[in-house]
Amino acid sequence: MMPRTELLKDIIADLRMAASFITILPVASSKPAADGAVARATWALPVAGLMVGLAGALVYKIASRLGLTPNLAALLALAATALITGALHEDGLADTADGLGGGRTREHKLEIMRDSRIGTYGVCALILSFGLRWSALAAIANPWAVALALCAAHTAARAGVPAFMSLVPPARPDGLSASAGAPPGRSVAIAFAVGTLALVLALGPGKALVGLILLSIAGFTLARLAIRQIGGQTGDILGAFEQTGEILILLVAASFRMGG
Repeated sequence: MMPRTELLKDIIADLRMAASFITILPVASSKPAADGAVARATWALPVAGLMVGLAGALVYKIASRLGLTPNLAALLALAATALITGALHEDGLADTADGLGGGRTREHKLEIMRDSRIGTYGVCALILSFGLRWSALAAIANPWAVALALCAAHTAARAGVPAFMSLVPPARPDGLSASAGAPPGRSVAIAFAVGTLALVLALGPGKALVGLILLSIAGFTLARLAIRQIGGQTGDILGAFEQTGEILILLVAASFRMGG
């Protein structure tokens, strides 16, 4: 049995590794990123996502205290989350939209997704992503409710990533997703549990169930589309999956808030 000190060190290392993957914070783990270490650390992705959500919530709270309208506060909160992540997931969404929407063959789609330039599909995808999230946060308005929604969205959106990586094969052998490897079942289960707990605590059981159903449908749809068009998943596909999750959870939070 692993000593508690070693277990604690591994947990901290995994958290740092997850944070270094989805943020620009200088928290890179000293743990070697080999022999499946990255895949095992994916359980911590939703925890790192929670930190991103908290950052956005803090910015929204400060903006509200300064007397800014919900529209402006929501825009600043989104800017903060994009800044802390280096717009990593937005980049993945744009590349996915350009590749799957504009490519003619599998090879052409993958080539487009690796191109740093952005096309029409990518621009439209980003406008929709920011527009929907901004509108949802502005509709929620209340700083405490916005904080809960942001934390739930950023946590749950990343909770399904390990399962997606485990179930959908990499589209190419030399990509970031392929080098990370398939997360073990334990990491998948822990990430799912963390995401589900975040949804329940932030939105309540009923709303959490709706969110989980929508996330599952979105994940299945994107997985099927990716397998059919490019033969599997890439880092860009994972980014698109995260962005879709954020949007859906924020829309659920906004709609239930407005409805009652």
